[in-house]
Amino acid sequence: MLKRWFPHPFLSLALWIIWLLLNNTLAFGHVLLGAALAMFIPWFTASFWQEKVVIRRPWLLAKFVAVVIYEIMVANVVVAKLILTKQDKLQPGFIQLPLDLTSPIAISLLANTISLTPGTVSCDLSEDQSYLLIHALHVEDMTATINEIKNHFEKPLKEIFN
Repeated sequence: MLKRWFPHPFLSLALWIIWLLLNNTLAFGHVLLGAALAMFIPWFTASFWQEKVVIRRPWLLAKFVAVVIYEIMVANVVVAKLILTKQDKLQPGFIQLPLDLTSPIAISLLANTISLTPGTVSCDLSEDQSYLLIHALHVEDMTATINEIKNHFEKPLKEIFN
């Protein structure tokens, strides 16, 4: 019965929290409307999901979110420093990131995480879903950048979803 009303309980909880944070209030009307939307949106979109989302290790997901927030803050400082000091020495480039992930949800989260991090944006996914094309504002060492993305973002997502 509960699964019928909440097909994706973590998504519902996240949507409700995000609604309250965006509105910056705990007024009864917003709490109620946010709860209704958090219940309705996953229920309405459940038939569109290709696969059932299974989070193998929820505590790792919390750790991943903390790492992503930290990396976003660090990247903000790095990008600001690059733009303010070395504009003429920037080395933008495209990176082909070989993927170890197989889950479409995990690949989507990786691509979105990369795009959320200032200085990088996910551009394309190969048809066979084995490579992600990324544009970076400044790439000094392609191999080091690939290893950093794989260790900070892809490896935890693989543990969480695969």
